[in-house]
Amino acid sequence: MKATIWHNPNCGTSRKTLAILENLSEVELTVVEYLKDPPTREKLVQLYLDAGISPKDGLRLRGTDAAARGLPDADIDTILDAMVADPILIERPLVETEKGVRLCRPQDKVLEIL
Repeated sequence: MKATIWHNPNCGTSRKTLAILENLSEVELTVVEYLKDPPTREKLVQLYLDAGISPKDGLRLRGTDAAARGLPDADIDTILDAMVADPILIERPLVETEKGVRLCRPQDKVLEIL
């Protein structure tokens, strides 16, 4: 099974999710450090649709200036534009497999798509 994780190595939950994936021999893993290689707007839309969540649900509030920028109350297009311009606003980790996408908070949510 192929899996892609949008990973932030500075995030404990992201590291724990990555460890789960790395410990499964049947997983062919692609790791994308999204702060260095951010997803496109189109990819973000696809990930959130496949995860069954809105971009608002995928907005990282903790440790960002999202609230000060009014993003929690903004429309979806504004949120997506902000995420593309400043990927620190993307809540992590997102994991994609052929079974779907999950925002893996907590990290055990990854098991739903393996």
